[in-house]
Amino acid sequence: MAVWCILLSCYLAVIVIFMAIPASLGISFGIRNLYLATLYKVFEFGRKTIQSKQGIRSSVIDKKTVQPSHAHLPRNRSFGTFQREFRLDDIVEFCVNGVEAILDDDVTKRFSAEELESWNLLTRTNENYHYISVKLTIMWLLGCFVRYIILFPMRFIVLLIGLGSLVTSRIIIAQLPKSKHWLDDKTMLVSFRIIARAVSAVITFHNKENIANGGGICVANHTTPIDVLILMCDRCYSLVGQRQPGFFGFIERTLAKTQDHIWFERTEMKDRLIVTRRLREHVEDPSKNPILIFPEGTCINNTSVMMFKKGSFEIGGDVYPYDPTFGNAFWNSSVEGFGMYVFLLLTNWALVCDVWYLPKTTLRDDETAAQFANRVKTEIARQGGLVDLIWDGQLKRTSVKPEFRQRRQEDYASTLKID
Repeated sequence: MAVWCILLSCYLAVIVIFMAIPASLGISFGIRNLYLATLYKVFEFGRKTIQSKQGIRSSVIDKKTVQPSHAHLPRNRSFGTFQREFRLDDIVEFCVNGVEAILDDDVTKRFSAEELESWNLLTRTNENYHYISVKLTIMWLLGCFVRYIILFPMRFIVLLIGLGSLVTSRIIIAQLPKSKHWLDDKTMLVSFRIIARAVSAVITFHNKENIANGGGICVANHTTPIDVLILMCDRCYSLVGQRQPGFFGFIERTLAKTQDHIWFERTEMKDRLIVTRRLREHVEDPSKNPILIFPEGTCINNTSVMMFKKGSFEIGGDVYPYDPTFGNAFWNSSVEGFGMYVFLLLTNWALVCDVWYLPKTTLRDDETAAQFANRVKTEIARQGGLVDLIWDGQLKRTSVKPEFRQRRQEDYASTLKID
């Protein structure tokens, strides 16, 4: 028993000394970068092995443009002429668009995990991977051993250390006067850096000269709740978000003990008015941390940027758009709970992320809040190489609004315009 206690103590000491403490100080020994370089080589070997056995298709359907015998329908014809000259292939383009929308539309696939170019030895692959060769099967089994037996226990311990540090420091600092704001920020950074090390986060920050100052609003595209963790490894923010139940809600309440976070119920109109008022007050106070908002309102799988809600742009304050590009970090909240999501993060290989701080953007005199929101969204999509979509991310939970259907019908009708 004494031997086991000594071994366990040594194991915990190694984790604290070589993982938790360096993380809290923002120190990296380069081991994670070497680890990632090795993984990339292994994944590439797996991809080539799969491709040598069978062809790879990148999509459910082949995106080909189907042209009718005459590329464009003549316009401004009489109805009689239209009837006489009508050909069956006139409707081919519309039929193809409809079938493509059913099989592989541009919206619903943004709410599921992104397909990978090379197999990452996890269950999600670029073609629903099944048995290919003995070598790949052995590699997958070794990967399971490394992730679940070696990495998971260490990461779980580091996660507990980080969460313990976060909760304890919030409780203690809440008893101190407001003048200890600098101590609050420092302990927050330390805690989030330790938690980030628990998921083997490798974060690269670009253009740090554009980092936000006090006050103002920062916006980013939204892939996962871990977005907050990633961004808070470099700077503290005040958060705005949906009030959550369970453990997630406990973390929200803990953070709110010492900082000006805004939690609300999306369905309550009174809450919306309160949020707008508090946002206005917050951006006018340069002594407060900038507010971090995810205007999409839901998690998107990091292949695109969907419609930004204009509410966060009606304040008129400065907006700092961010573009975090993550590895396999998407949270499909309609399929898995937050607990399962955290478990999957802890058993992933790593969380690789690039964050771009974009230049400060302000509302133009001739611009509405909706136009401003769309311009910021376009800039974020351009920087991150993401698809810029006009669709509302709430389509994950609700039906298409009638005005969207009407707009699509008008577009099609315009090609058939007759006298």
